[in-house]
Amino acid sequence: VQLVESGGGLVQAGGSLRLSCVASGSTSSIKIMGWYRQAPGNERDLVASITSGGGSTTYADSVKGRFTISRDNAKNTMSLQMNSLKPGDTGDYYCHAITQIDVQGTLLTSHHWGQGTQVTVSS
Repeated sequence: VQLVESGGGLVQAGGSLRLSCVASGSTSSIKIMGWYRQAPGNERDLVASITSGGGSTTYADSVKGRFTISRDNAKNTMSLQMNSLKPGDTGDYYCHAITQIDVQGTLLTSHHWGQGTQVTVSS
């Protein structure tokens, strides 16, 4: 599975951005997709995730009520709508996918990452 992000940029505090991630390859094996954020000098942390059917989502406490994750399986696309952005949201955002395939009766789980897109929120 290959993941390509887009939509990052520079925005003032209070503004909005929409990130998109397009998946290609064995997309039918994707179980969960998510967005991770890595600020300079920090670890990569989960921002939001969504299951393959879109029925279950999770959010980091810091973004609840401001960010919305969504998924369009027909277009193999996942999006993150980010509203009321704060300087603390600044970082590189990475698209992530977990795939599972059945290999001779054994489930093989793999993690896939996009190249990242930069988000900068100015105060």
